[in-house]
Amino acid sequence: MSRHAPLPMARTRRALALLGAVTLAAACTATEDPPGSAPATTAPATASTSVPPTDPPSPSASTPVTIPTSAFVELPAELRKSPRRTTPVEEALPKLCGNEFGTGGRQVTASAAMTVTYQKAGEPSSNVPQGMIHQTIFTFDGDGAPGYLSRLRTAVQACPSYDQSGNRVTVKSKALPGVGDEALLLTRTWPETSLNGERTGDTASSQIAVARVDSTVTVFDDQGWEGTSGNPAILDRVVRDGVRAIDAWQR
Repeated sequence: MSRHAPLPMARTRRALALLGAVTLAAACTATEDPPGSAPATTAPATASTSVPPTDPPSPSASTPVTIPTSAFVELPAELRKSPRRTTPVEEALPKLCGNEFGTGGRQVTASAAMTVTYQKAGEPSSNVPQGMIHQTIFTFDGDGAPGYLSRLRTAVQACPSYDQSGNRVTVKSKALPGVGDEALLLTRTWPETSLNGERTGDTASSQIAVARVDSTVTVFDDQGWEGTSGNPAILDRVVRDGVRAIDAWQR
């Protein structure tokens, strides 16, 4: 004979009904997710761990370079016809026989260009400008800066003259001492023409200066107004002031 008294029949039926309801509810909650919904996941409980911070990049790692406006030369007020303005690099770089000044290669880390428009000191503001100077700045990795100057010298030597708008332009180059770590001065000369395009019998000229300051190279392209001659004295001042501005930026 059992020591436990059997449950009354009513209580047994109620227990079986309750068990069936629980089983049915569990079955309903285990259905598949509707189409397009992300499956629900429960993250496993894990012990909290401390992750050491990532080491900062080493000084030798390649990082983006930004060339500030302060790295570019600004004309003194008496020579400034208009404020300096941003210029696309491809438009600022001069071209002789080809793309001599666009040979920076993969070692270029940044490039930018600005243009200044100048006038003769003391001239009234109503006068036309005397010319404008495009300045381009390149920054390089490794030995890219001296390599650029070396390639440029070779390219210029291979281009003693070229044709431009039907005129023969001759090119002469020489070292520019006392400017940066190294510098090059190019002089372009061509037959002068009037505003009507007729030759006057004289010659016109303009200059290009290229200077290296450590791992930075800057190119100055002096262009006289509407095809006239540039101003060598102003360019010389701009080049030396420009090198000082780059040197101050790099410090």
